[in-house]
Amino acid sequence: MDPFTAILVLVASALLSIALAPKPPAPKPAALDDFDAPVAQEGRPIPVVFGTVTITGSNVLWYGDLRTTPIKSDGGKK
Repeated sequence: MDPFTAILVLVASALLSIALAPKPPAPKPAALDDFDAPVAQEGRPIPVVFGTVTITGSNVLWYGDLRTTPIKSDGGKK
């Protein structure tokens, strides 16, 4: 088999394998249930951990000042 025929067979088999490959399923869009945000609930137990542990669904006791301040200057270059 000459090199030209070998390259032609290689290219043809690569194109055939790409054409016949199964298509991956489309991912579903993210929903609010997918996120695990901290909550603030009265009466929820506070876990006591020793060492390195991942805590899911933590209880927020206090989170800073939630005020917003408007931006009064124009952005961009002048």
